[in-house]
Amino acid sequence: MVSASDFKKGVTFEMDGNVFSIIEFQHVKPGKGAAFVRTKIRNIISGAVVDKTFNTTEKFPKVQVETREMQYLYEDGGLYYFMDGETFEQIPLNFEQVEEALKYLKENDTATIRSIKGVAFSVVPPTFVELEIVQTDPGFKGDTATGANKPATVETGAIITVPLFVEQGNVIRIDTRTGEYMERV
Repeated sequence: MVSASDFKKGVTFEMDGNVFSIIEFQHVKPGKGAAFVRTKIRNIISGAVVDKTFNTTEKFPKVQVETREMQYLYEDGGLYYFMDGETFEQIPLNFEQVEEALKYLKENDTATIRSIKGVAFSVVPPTFVELEIVQTDPGFKGDTATGANKPATVETGAIITVPLFVEQGNVIRIDTRTGEYMERV
């Protein structure tokens, strides 16, 4: 069982016969009254996203999530194909299932596929990825004392905030959990 007060991003639980995964959560402690948890949850099967508020004392059965490493192959007609490196089995996933991971995945990269009872529902990219900057504005000389940042577009299309000294063509390491720049490679 998982209590609503223990909700975190990515926790999966069963409610009303459906399986949900937490996308966003916020613990709220009002000045008057009991605390509650405001969430945005995704139905694993249908993909529908719902805003729901829970009392912190509510409990739900936790769902066992299976994971396996697979290689991202290609996109074709709105489906994204992944291959198991051991069995060479390929599975197609739709955009809603890979949406968050696409910002950090290139073809032939390895990702973790999360599934429940054999049905895949999301893709988790590696914790750190190395991507090339394809577009960014030049930094101005003498502008480094403030620790200022600028936006940069990486080869997958994601926009990352980087320090001013990072230039187009640089390869950078990104923490996919937070989407933050780590270092130049």
